Amino acid sequence: MAKAAKKASMETAAAVNFLRSYINNPSPVGFESSGQKLWLNYIKQYVDTTFTDPYGTAVGVINPKAAFKVVIEAHADEISWFVNYITAEGLLYLKRNGGVDHQVAPAQRVFIHGKKGPVKAVFGWPAIHTRLGNPEAKEPQPKVDNLFLDCGARSKKDVEELGIHVGAVVTYQDGYDELANDYLIGRAFDNRIGGFMIAEVARLLKENKKTLPYGLYVVNAVQEEIGLRGAEMIARRIKPDIAIITDVTHDTTTPMVNKIIEGDIACGKGPSLAYAPAIHNKLLSLVQDVAAGKKIPVQLRALSRSTGTDTDSFAYANDGCPSVLISIPLRYMHTTVEMIHKSDIEHTIQLMYETLLTLSPKTNLSYL
Repeated sequence: MAKAAKKASMETAAAVNFLRSYINNPSPVGFESSGQKLWLNYIKQYVDTTFTDPYGTAVGVINPKAAFKVVIEAHADEISWFVNYITAEGLLYLKRNGGVDHQVAPAQRVFIHGKKGPVKAVFGWPAIHTRLGNPEAKEPQPKVDNLFLDCGARSKKDVEELGIHVGAVVTYQDGYDELANDYLIGRAFDNRIGGFMIAEVARLLKENKKTLPYGLYVVNAVQEEIGLRGAEMIARRIKPDIAIITDVTHDTTTPMVNKIIEGDIACGKGPSLAYAPAIHNKLLSLVQDVAAGKKIPVQLRALSRSTGTDTDSFAYANDGCPSVLISIPLRYMHTTVEMIHKSDIEHTIQLMYETLLTLSPKTNLSYL
């Protein structure tokens, strides 16, 4: 009797250990190398070869000699801060590195990545007692220009002796954890959960002994958070024929999110498929047919002009590349407690995997 094909699973120790270490590892925009090394070390056993580009995008390749090329892609970088100004009293003022939300910063713990290694620090914020004395005083609101870090230094010299310098990158300390009902929280699930999922797709192909009729490029791109830059570079280099992009999308069922604008998407109800000009309609229909045939739940949303994801860079690269976006619902994007559901991880992996088994160089994606 033939052995059953292995499926995506969050229960394997190796997968969970990789995900935990990958999420906890700092990988800020422009400084993704340590996370990329973790990712390459995990995926190398499931692909034929790997390479990186000059800015650190990492790629695992199955069938590297094949002329027809398919990409599955995620991005590796996380939002962060830069040290911008050091006061005489040893406090640090910052600039954004990507779309980091200043409103969640007060009282957060961070690492400052200086020349001597990580330095612990906190976002200082005045105690509520100091704001209660004058009932007519306006409550201060966190802004980039009034947020500061306190690392325990009490002079500029103290700061410099810790190896901290202007341009040092700053990441939050919060990491991976598990909640009730199969929810996970962590810093930078946007979009290192994507890097995890595309690596798991490669694992399934290898362990299920699947032979693909094309070259598969498993791409973990850098610098998405500041304008899709890594995808832009690697798309020009690989010149793929088809691209399947995975990223996060908003769970719109939480308070203060307008479904009329953002659509109706919820964690636990499956990956989200988007309609947008950059999304190739025939490729999207193929993915929808795969989902229906394999009984994989999906949700739909519409995006205006651009998708705001690496899909845009692949779709419009070279002479045009049929591209599709498969997103995983996420709560509290760009905070330290981004939340996703285990079943959505499983279903997103399965949908990418089954779609790859359906594709071939003869797949007709012509509009005419």
